[in-house]
Amino acid sequence: MENTGILIVGVGGQGTLLASRILGQVALKSGYDVKVSEVHGMAQRGGSVVTHVRFGDKVSSPLVGEGKADYILSFEKLEALRWIKYLKKQGTIISNNQEISPVTVTLGFQKYPDNIEAKLKKSVNTFMIDAKEIAQNCGNPKAVNTVLLGALSKMLCFEKDIWVKTIKDIVPPHTVELNLKAFEEGIKAIN
Repeated sequence: MENTGILIVGVGGQGTLLASRILGQVALKSGYDVKVSEVHGMAQRGGSVVTHVRFGDKVSSPLVGEGKADYILSFEKLEALRWIKYLKKQGTIISNNQEISPVTVTLGFQKYPDNIEAKLKKSVNTFMIDAKEIAQNCGNPKAVNTVLLGALSKMLCFEKDIWVKTIKDIVPPHTVELNLKAFEEGIKAIN
């Protein structure tokens, strides 16, 4: 199998690192060589967070280069736009439609960009979902990560049973049922 590169991007505290851990384990349990690299940035202050996940028969580097990502899984739509240069021309973005203003916007130095969804859809194959509302309807808005993983799972070749087992193994025991429900709803969110 040719290597697959995925960027998981968002803002600190959104659960991007947990999502990358689950994705990496799913790929590993599916028999692939897997490399994961986390870049925290200003994560503790709500800054940008990106994780590179690569899997295939043999992966030599965890980093996904510019123009090489097959998928961008974005927890916030400005982050999708910020990282779009890493996506292949025929790549796909799956993004939460949530807006979280960066510090520069909060302090009034910049304006949050308009029409991000239109800009993304004009450039690349884009699926925009309201993952936060879906997670909230499942019982906890923090389950955005498993909603987005459910959506991504429709694009990847991994068996559903492996996703379910991995989620059960990794999320806190008292959140398993909620996260599995969020994962299922994420699958349904992609048409």
